[in-house]
Amino acid sequence: MHPKQLLDACAELVKRAMTFEHAADSVVSYFFRENRYLGPRERATLAETTYTVLRKKLLFEGLAHSGSGPRERRLAILGFAAVLREQGKKQGNVKNKDGQDSETFIKAALTPQELKWLDACDNIKPEELMESHRHNLPEWLVEPLKAQVGDEFWALAASMEKAAPLDLRVNALNDKPAEVRKELEKAGIKAKPTPFSPLGLRVDGKPALAKVDAFNRGAIEVQDEGSQLLALMLDAKRGEMVVDFCAGAGGKTLAIGASMRNTGRLYAFDVSGHRLDALKPRLARSGLSNVHPAAIAHERDERVKRLAGKIDRVLVDAPCSGLGTLRRNPDLKWRQSPKAVEELTVKQAAILESSARLVKAGGRLIYATCSILPQENEAIAEAFSAAHPEFEPLNAADVLEQLKIADGDKLCSGGGDGKRYLRLWPHQHETDGFFAAVWVKKA
Repeated sequence: MHPKQLLDACAELVKRAMTFEHAADSVVSYFFRENRYLGPRERATLAETTYTVLRKKLLFEGLAHSGSGPRERRLAILGFAAVLREQGKKQGNVKNKDGQDSETFIKAALTPQELKWLDACDNIKPEELMESHRHNLPEWLVEPLKAQVGDEFWALAASMEKAAPLDLRVNALNDKPAEVRKELEKAGIKAKPTPFSPLGLRVDGKPALAKVDAFNRGAIEVQDEGSQLLALMLDAKRGEMVVDFCAGAGGKTLAIGASMRNTGRLYAFDVSGHRLDALKPRLARSGLSNVHPAAIAHERDERVKRLAGKIDRVLVDAPCSGLGTLRRNPDLKWRQSPKAVEELTVKQAAILESSARLVKAGGRLIYATCSILPQENEAIAEAFSAAHPEFEPLNAADVLEQLKIADGDKLCSGGGDGKRYLRLWPHQHETDGFFAAVWVKKA
């Protein structure tokens, strides 16, 4: 595709994503279905341009004021140039099949006036930028993050402007990480063990996993290392009755089922039958037969009531703002609001309250989110503990130590000794932002 055509397509996709009417990944997927002629490289450039614009929205909008032409084109030019230059660095500025390196390709896409403007933008030094153009976060989110991480705020902001790595979880039912790693390397995919999860592999780039035998036979699943740790902390055993209360597409469900060695009974509850449908092909690949997906109407559904007091372990990965996943879903920071978060906290408290009724004496309960806001995390956990003395809080650091997770205490914060909760941050742990609180129901 000619550079000018590719840039035009980028501008159209950016325009659609910037309405924020739908999630960015859905907008990108729909655009690709509309334009099936696009090859893998064009798709990668289009997607990354759009996500780069969403990550650096405030900066790019500020720079766009000095340009001319349609707003979405100016934003697309800035994203397009950033993506192509990054691709050039990774490839050592190797020329493409038409003999063009990244800078030549950029120049071929722009008018002389646009090139002059882009050069002027490139010459602006970071220290000359407004604070909002440096952190690229909505103002309502800035103060809560500064209050939590203090001097690390700028490191956190920078980390959330980067693309997340691709993490895989090895299916412990039939495979071992070291052997799968060798298998992937033979297929040309470089991987290394994740720092904390013993089942995780971190992969270079974004390989086509659907073409890899290890994926198709269920040996690996795409799952962020933080999400893997949540499933491990539940520590589900052989023969137990377990509930994944907000299962979604089932990433943690599959991990829990494998830890149960395909025995016992694992219920995957969710209010969305559509999300549970996405679990079915993954379940078929995994080789698990102990998983029972069930769509429920709400947290007080009759299916839930019938299991009250019978369940050994319950994981509540509650619906949340998702602000811990900004590396993957940068549009969320523009689509969420304080009011939306407030409404979510009401739902989170209600779900935790209902799910706790399932736990039998001696059973374990975990409340988790992929949010980085304390009102969705510590505030919910502490209110629950205060209202339910029959649930004894466990130190997350102790749970991780029992699981022999290396440096597990470095993943925890809060509580009297600072180790009460699992608290993962992109800039510290290279995972999505995650929170988890653990309780055991007293006998």
